[in-house]
Amino acid sequence: MPRRHFWLFAFSTLLLGACSGTLPTSEAPRPPVVFVHGNGDSAALWQSTLWRFESNGWPRDRLHAIDVPYPLARDADNKPQAGRTSTDEHMAFLRAEVQQVLKRTGAAQVVLVGNSRGGNAIRNFICNGGGLNLVSHAVLGGTPNHGVQAISGVNEANEFSGTGPFLSQLNAPKNAQGDEVCGPAKWLTIRSDNNDKFAQPDGLWIGMKGKATNVTFAGPELKGATNVVIARIDHRETSYSAAAFEATFRFITGQAPQVVIRPETAVVLNGKLVGLGSNPQDPKSGNYPNNLPLAGASLTVYAVDPLTGQRQGAAVHRKTAGADGLWGPFKAQAQTAYEFVIEAQGYATTHIYRSPFPRSSDIVHMKPERLAEADRSAAALVSFVRPRGYFDPPRDSMRLDGKTSLPGVPPGAGVASSKLRLDDKTQRSVAAEFNGERLVGLTWPLAEGRTTVLELTY
Repeated sequence: MPRRHFWLFAFSTLLLGACSGTLPTSEAPRPPVVFVHGNGDSAALWQSTLWRFESNGWPRDRLHAIDVPYPLARDADNKPQAGRTSTDEHMAFLRAEVQQVLKRTGAAQVVLVGNSRGGNAIRNFICNGGGLNLVSHAVLGGTPNHGVQAISGVNEANEFSGTGPFLSQLNAPKNAQGDEVCGPAKWLTIRSDNNDKFAQPDGLWIGMKGKATNVTFAGPELKGATNVVIARIDHRETSYSAAAFEATFRFITGQAPQVVIRPETAVVLNGKLVGLGSNPQDPKSGNYPNNLPLAGASLTVYAVDPLTGQRQGAAVHRKTAGADGLWGPFKAQAQTAYEFVIEAQGYATTHIYRSPFPRSSDIVHMKPERLAEADRSAAALVSFVRPRGYFDPPRDSMRLDGKTSLPGVPPGAGVASSKLRLDDKTQRSVAAEFNGERLVGLTWPLAEGRTTVLELTY
C-alpha cells in the first residue's frame, strides 16, 4: 500500500457529536451513501473511498456511486448544448438515483457525498428538487459554492459563476442567521487551505491569469455548515483522499475510522468501457467525456511483472462489451499487477497498467485513448495519470522514466496527467512513481496505433 502523507492532514475544524448529527450508536444500521462525482468525471473516482468505507464495516450494497451520462456542465446553463447537462438535468438524474437507492434498501434517508460539481447537484436536489427530508447528511468536497469566479457580468449564465442566477439562489440566506444551507440535513464542506485550483483569488487555472476572481480560498465553505480545512490537499483530494474520507466518516458517524484499506482474499473486478464523444461545436477536440457504454469494445487482461511490465503468460480474461459496456466480472489476484488492453473502433489500442487491486470493485471504468495529431510523430507515447488528484511538484514525490520533472506539469496542483513522447522504437519498460505508488508498463509502437497509460489508484 502506498505511503500516505499524514503530515499533510491538518484540520482547522472538525466538530463531532450534536453538531455533526451523528448516528445514535455504532450498532445502528449504516445508511445508504450515494456518491456524486464532479464535472467531466465518473463513478470510478470513488473506488478507493468505497474501499475505505467497506474496510470500516460499511456494507457494500449500501454504497452507491452514480455515473452521470453527460458529466460536463453547459457553457451557459440556460442554453441547450449537445453532450452536456444543465443544472436541472443533473439534479433530476441525482433525484432518480436517490429514489432508486431508497427503494432498493428500504431506507428512509440517504447520505449524499459529492465532489466539486457533484455538490451543486446535491444542494439543488435538497433545496429545490424534493430532497429536503430524504437526506440525513450532505458532504461537499471542493464544491465551488461561491463560484470559480464571482465577477459581475462575466459569464454569469455559467453554473460556476458566483454572481450568476444558479449559485445566487442557492446561496441566498435561508433563515434569520443568514445560513446558506437548507433543510434538516447536516452539512459538511471540505476544502483546502490554499491549494484548490478552483478556489483561488487569481484566475490562473480558469484562463484568467492575473485577474482577480473575487473568490477566496474559503469559497467552498457554506454558512450554517460544518466547514473543515485540510492543509495542502488539491481540488480532487477534497473528496478522494484518505484525509477527506476520515473527515467524512467522522462527520457521518461520530467515530474515528481506520484509513488503511483492508485487503480481501477473493477480488472480483468489473466496470464499464466508456468512450469519448466529439464536441459538435469543436469537432477536432475528439476528447469530449461521457459515461456512456462503449458497446463492441473489447478488453483483454494480462498479469504482469510489477518490476518490468512484462506479461506473465497468456491472457487471464477477455471480453467484448455488450450494450451495457461491462467488461467483467473478472476474478483477480489481490497481489498481482495487471495490464488492461482496450481495442475499439476509432480509438488507439490502449494498454493500461494498474497497481494490484486489494479489494473487489464494480466501478473499474476505463476508456481507450484517441491520438492527437501533435503526438503522431513520436515512436511511442506514455501517459501518466492520477484520476483522484493532481500532480503538485513542490508537494509530491514523483518520477517518470527516471526524471523528477514530469512533462507538462507546472508548479501548483492543477494538472492530473503527464505525457511522455519517446523517439526510441525499441520496446522497453517505463516506470512511474507518485508518493510511494509505483507503476511499470511497456512502451508500444505508436505506428501501430498503440499507446501506454500508467494509471494511479491512490
